[in-house]
Amino acid sequence: MRYIDHGSGGTPDVMKLAIAPQPALKAGEVLIEVHYAGVNRPDVLQRSGSYPPPPGASPILGLEVAGKVVEVASNVTDLKVGDLVTALTPGGGYAEYCAAPALNCLPVPKGLSLKEAASLPENCFTVYDNVFNRGRLKAGETFLVHGGSSGIGLASIQLAKVFGATVYTTVGNAEKAAFVKQAGADVAINYNEQDWKAEVEKLTAKRGVDVILDMVGGDYIPKNIASLALEGRLVQIAFLKESKLPEFNVMPIMLKRLTFTGSTLRPRTVEQKAAIARQLATAVWPLFESGQLRTFIFKTFPLAEAAAAHALMESSRHIGKIMLEVKGE
Repeated sequence: MRYIDHGSGGTPDVMKLAIAPQPALKAGEVLIEVHYAGVNRPDVLQRSGSYPPPPGASPILGLEVAGKVVEVASNVTDLKVGDLVTALTPGGGYAEYCAAPALNCLPVPKGLSLKEAASLPENCFTVYDNVFNRGRLKAGETFLVHGGSSGIGLASIQLAKVFGATVYTTVGNAEKAAFVKQAGADVAINYNEQDWKAEVEKLTAKRGVDVILDMVGGDYIPKNIASLALEGRLVQIAFLKESKLPEFNVMPIMLKRLTFTGSTLRPRTVEQKAAIARQLATAVWPLFESGQLRTFIFKTFPLAEAAAAHALMESSRHIGKIMLEVKGE
């Protein structure tokens, strides 16, 4: 099979097409003929050498795919050859064939293309688990997500809104602000022109918001803590800035009875991810099928142009998902 080899890591131009054997299936896995793969920040980190795959995972980049099942392990009974699926994978997506745990596969939602389906797993697993399971966001509460024009941001905005929350988000320019408001955000704050912490104070009459989803870190952390209401929840899922602060006053966490939590998705067990997959199948996939949720794809590159896809992601000029076409529809 053809796949993207990133060698020992580095800048995007280290990625090249190469040839390797198709993956051998382990118990509980299916082999997917990949039609499309999503591009995500963890891929960029792994390519740069700062995010090694967990033990036992494919060293090939790529955490989400959609395509056709072409082989199933002997103990897999819920999927069969010929099924069209989208899958959260522990690695291996930037290739013509990818092995994935059957329990971490979901059907392609009715009405969506394979490309659209491939854009869903990483965002939906991450957002649903962190915003609703860990952040415990409920109808009637207020929610702030940073980086609203990212794939994670747009999924968060839509899901929080459809489940009854008031949604605030931060973005970097006016074009992104307009886009996220069309996607459902109640307010978009341009952090290059406004002090987002002061804006949140005004919007909530100094009460603060109930839940914050953050992937920035650094100096956002104390501002997030200050921007939470009593019993508020801060969920950290990444660090575009630093994860360590020279000074951090934890007293507000005590005084406001806050929860500061976070998670990573990739190292979790197949069974832990399967539990989220079951929630998505029940609570989220029907919303895509009814048109209440949609995915936003910014640009699609051929597999051979994975380097250009990574360069675009690192530029942060995109709005929504960046995809790789492997076989097409």
